[in-house]
Amino acid sequence: MSAVATAQQWWEKIADPVLVQAIQQAVFRALEMCQLQMRCVGVSAVPLPDKGNVTGMVGIHGKVSGFITVNFSEPLAIKAVEGLLQDSFPQFSSQVIDGVGELTNIIAGGVKSALSITPWAFSNITVPSVIVGTGYQIAYARGLTFVATQFEYTGEDIFLMEQRFLNVSISMLRL
Repeated sequence: MSAVATAQQWWEKIADPVLVQAIQQAVFRALEMCQLQMRCVGVSAVPLPDKGNVTGMVGIHGKVSGFITVNFSEPLAIKAVEGLLQDSFPQFSSQVIDGVGELTNIIAGGVKSALSITPWAFSNITVPSVIVGTGYQIAYARGLTFVATQFEYTGEDIFLMEQRFLNVSISMLRL
């Protein structure tokens, strides 16, 4: 049984299963490119504060309008970008920030593809933006459909719990 099928048992009543599956598929495919092993450990239908300090964001437009965010800790962002680019980054840098933008774009593209024949389809993705730092807050309008998923890195080289998580969320309004 796949990781996506196993996860479905507990999250299908929490949030829209079509959106959760689209996010999970897109994240697992993107992380394969980065050679990272992660598992889905949480799903929410309400916004939660992101714990990491690097957040990629893209706008989505079409039959729906909204945005997708991808939130990392610095060590996990470095690890993911190193895997994606097959290069070493001893510290957080502008190259890592660019890589986070590219990973956000890859994940958003995967979600777009997975939702293409659903009522949640969108046709356009904006250029990714990356927020670096903590203490920011994203305000969500009423009436949005929101899904947040949390993934935990399973490698042993990042051992602090708060640095092991990748959070991916989507908020959309049907037009």
